[in-house]
Amino acid sequence: MKRNNAWRMSAGLLSTATAAALVVPMTQAASASDMTAAWAVSPTALPTFPFGGPPGDPYACLDVEVFGCSIVFGGSGIPIPHQDYIDAVNERFIQPLNPGFTPQALFTPEGLQPFTGVKTLPLDVSMAQGLTMLQLAVDKQFDLGHAVNLYGYSQSASIDTLLMRQYLALPPDQRPDADQLSFTFLGNPNTPNGGLMQIFNLPEFGGSVPIASLGLTLNGATPDGPWETNNYTLEYDGFADFPRYPLNLLANLNAVAGILYTHNQYPMLPMTPDGQLANAILLPGSVDYVGELPDGVTASTATNYWMIPTEDLPLLEPFRGSPFGNAIADLVQPSLRVLVNLGYGQIEHGWDAGPANVPTTLGLFPDVNPMDVLTALVNGAQQGWQDFVQDLGSLSSAVADGPDTAVDLAAFTMPSLVDIANAFSGSISAINGALMVTGDILNALTTTLPAAMAQVFFSELSQGNLIDAIGLPLAAATGLGSLAAGFELIGIMHATSQIQAEFAGLFG
Repeated sequence: MKRNNAWRMSAGLLSTATAAALVVPMTQAASASDMTAAWAVSPTALPTFPFGGPPGDPYACLDVEVFGCSIVFGGSGIPIPHQDYIDAVNERFIQPLNPGFTPQALFTPEGLQPFTGVKTLPLDVSMAQGLTMLQLAVDKQFDLGHAVNLYGYSQSASIDTLLMRQYLALPPDQRPDADQLSFTFLGNPNTPNGGLMQIFNLPEFGGSVPIASLGLTLNGATPDGPWETNNYTLEYDGFADFPRYPLNLLANLNAVAGILYTHNQYPMLPMTPDGQLANAILLPGSVDYVGELPDGVTASTATNYWMIPTEDLPLLEPFRGSPFGNAIADLVQPSLRVLVNLGYGQIEHGWDAGPANVPTTLGLFPDVNPMDVLTALVNGAQQGWQDFVQDLGSLSSAVADGPDTAVDLAAFTMPSLVDIANAFSGSISAINGALMVTGDILNALTTTLPAAMAQVFFSELSQGNLIDAIGLPLAAATGLGSLAAGFELIGIMHATSQIQAEFAGLFG
């Protein structure tokens, strides 16, 4: 197996920062279960990620008899992959693509303030530290002579993207061979067509959009490399499938809801013959896609892009907690889906129809036939009414089977004065953290966003594109403003969950 020193040297240079990189993450590691639990304090506040238990084995591939090693690390808020999570993704994604490979856990910081809490690492710092750890882990496996599969979910897919870029920057004879390395991405924010890291990356920005107050950089698309890669995206996942036409506010809000309700579903996808995963669609531009591509577009070198259809709109998930709410959601969903899908330039599907391997940025207006839209809305209204009437039949039985809300008053004990003071102290801390997020978001909206809009405006105007000079900044502002509102909402939800937990502990 070929060895090369150039890309090993890059890991060696970064390894001088390893000690510093481990200090903060080890602090986070101690509270990894707390961060995961933060998503489950209240089912009405934040969706759950139902994996816990013992951590995965970080030494599983050290046996020289191992055929190949799949390095598994988590998404944002999951610094330590738990074994049941590893088992789930191994069954769904690793063994079907890399049979015989042994999954091995890798600890990385996986901070994304405020999604992982207001006092956790910002994205750019977290990814830089994660890249260092990943390089050392891959280095070790190559030293053992193992073929390596890098499994990246959410933020870890973005970290894999950074490593892929480093390898591609080397001379071809110094890169890992195609039989040494492969990638599996889930919910990849750097997906070329739809990824949040790419969709706002207009040419005027030169390849990246830094948002300093939030500590994150929209750094473009995952490159097309020579290594076998499978990129899976759930429809409406706002990190990996953001609307191409962000003037459509409904589509933006649905994508933000998809970050909360859809992005965490990959490890839990049903494996039945008629389940979502079995019905994944191979998109145009994939290496194995059979079909015509637009003039001047060639298929990917080694990447397959898979879109996994989603049955329900994430935007309506908050209504589905009760039978009547579910009926209302089913009533409006067929027509609402048409309006949401227009944000992707389609009527029937919630993703852009262009080649999946072509880095794509936002546009102004979709090219759709208004009469087709009207017909789809009418048909959707009819379907919604049928679904609503059908759902009403379940309401009476649901009410009859309502929960028993009796309270055991005998078990109640009054909390101490110290406990009450600590609960108020923790609540004030949570509110302060939420205000910090609000300040960072307002900072971005009043500094970075206006500067970016002005840059696009003058660039397009200098080229004589008056419509784009006005429209593209507005589209970017609408899309990024929707995301900012989503970030703010998540910060508030985290604070609310923490306050609920503080006072629930008094009477638990």
